Order: sequence, then structure tokens, then C-alpha cells
Amino acid sequence: MDGNEMMEGAPIIQPSTTDHPLYDAVVEACRTVHDPEIPVNIYDLGLVYTIAIDAENNVAIRMTLTAPGCPVAGEMPGWVMDAVEPIGGVKSVDVELVWDPPWGMEMLSDEARLELGFM
Repeated sequence: MDGNEMMEGAPIIQPSTTDHPLYDAVVEACRTVHDPEIPVNIYDLGLVYTIAIDAENNVAIRMTLTAPGCPVAGEMPGWVMDAVEPIGGVKSVDVELVWDPPWGMEMLSDEARLELGFM
């Protein structure tokens, strides 16, 4: 298998639309949402896998939770939608909860590691 082939079952995380004018505002909105069990926002926890914004300003967010049994699993996507929808220019928001790849401590940002005392 050469480096261009995907391994069977390998997680695929589509790239975020980092060059879109609304991208930074969406990231900041995600930073206002916190996991109730960990005092760090979901973006710095590494729970937001993809922020894709199309030409019509429809925002698609793929995210996960720290664990499938997280007590707010049913509520978290709504919290993210409520944070992102009010951004000026955003047409629609779709939040998809995914479990592959599973979240791990290595996904924490440096800010989150510092805040949690891991640095």
C-alpha cells in the first residue's frame, strides 16, 4: 500500500474551510460552548473536527464528545447551533456528531492542556 491509499476503516476528517471569511467567527462561537464535565471549551478540547462553510455561507460542523456516554450527547449539537447561528452572514448551521475518530487527550490544544494543568 502506498502513502496515497487509505487504510480500510481509517478515519477521514474533511478539512475545515479555514480561508472562508466567516471561519474565525465560527471558531470563536464554538469557543463559547463548554463541555459541562471539563472546564474548557469544545474547540480547545479538540471536539470540533471540521468546520466547513460553503459559498452560500451554510456552515457544517463535524464534532465529537469526550465519550459516547456523555450525559449531554443529545444537547451539545443544539448548543453549538445556538452559538453559531447568530453570526452575521451565516445562512444555516448543521452539526453532525461523529465517533470516528474517537476523541483522545492528544487532541487538546496547548491552551486546554495549560488550563487543565497538563503543562
